[in-house]
Amino acid sequence: MSDAERATLTIIGAPSSAGAYAPGQEDAPAALRDAGLLTELRRLGAYVNDRGDIPRWRWRPDRAHRHAQNAGSVAEAATALAELVREELEDGALPVVLGGDCTIELGTVCGSLAAGHDPALIYFDIHPDLNTPRSVTDGALDWMGMAHMLDEPDALDELAALGPRRPLLSPERVVLLAHDPEHSTSWERERIAHHRISEIQLDAVAADPARAGCKSVELATANADRYLVHFDVDSVDFIDMPLSENTGRNYGLSFEAAMTALDQLLADERLLALTVTELNPHHGDEDGSTARAFAERLASSLAGRR
Repeated sequence: MSDAERATLTIIGAPSSAGAYAPGQEDAPAALRDAGLLTELRRLGAYVNDRGDIPRWRWRPDRAHRHAQNAGSVAEAATALAELVREELEDGALPVVLGGDCTIELGTVCGSLAAGHDPALIYFDIHPDLNTPRSVTDGALDWMGMAHMLDEPDALDELAALGPRRPLLSPERVVLLAHDPEHSTSWERERIAHHRISEIQLDAVAADPARAGCKSVELATANADRYLVHFDVDSVDFIDMPLSENTGRNYGLSFEAAMTALDQLLADERLLALTVTELNPHHGDEDGSTARAFAERLASSLAGRR
């Protein structure tokens, strides 16, 4: 790809933890900028623009809506993000969305549809996020985003109807990458089987991350011209890289295995946008070195696009 043909990477911050279990993710966009993400991208030769952030929203309990907490704020964040994603795609840029909790993917998908695309979604996450306000009781929309994109039973209207169509995605355009059935609810496993959603499970990614990444792109582009990537940092073992919102230990991928798989997802010219979620910078080293290591490796993946 020549310099003239190379798409600009546009960084968009989505500093919201409205759908999360606790605060932290809202500080990820600033932490990654401070860690030198844009500087490293430019050093590696990437064309980078920074659109700034949507309004920051720090998690707090929503006692009036215990089973779907902060849904209005989740919808507002997704709507604001969708507009920026739409604008950047219409300008020919490649949006890189820095979250934020997993519900911000609603905004990336809505923005892509509004820009005239009909993409597949590679959901790189040990959790499929197919729960609903009735299938679980904790009320965290964080692990319900996919359910709302697919308009599952009991999905909230204010989230499922955010975009230009409902459902936002069809099951055949979803690929679950690094899904771990042991960390899914029985409801989620039943819905995956019901929809026959394509998946490459955690063990297969750990065994051969590059091959798993390539296979997920193959599955995503079987019936879609372009695809989105949702990368949840929870996929990485917390002991190996303590940056995720989920502090679960001794499961998930090594950091290098996760990034090797991500390399394959970001290398293909059919990539439409990347969304990074669930990064909690307060869990890393106090000197910021953990966030810097992540930023440098993410920059390497993005700058290596062909």
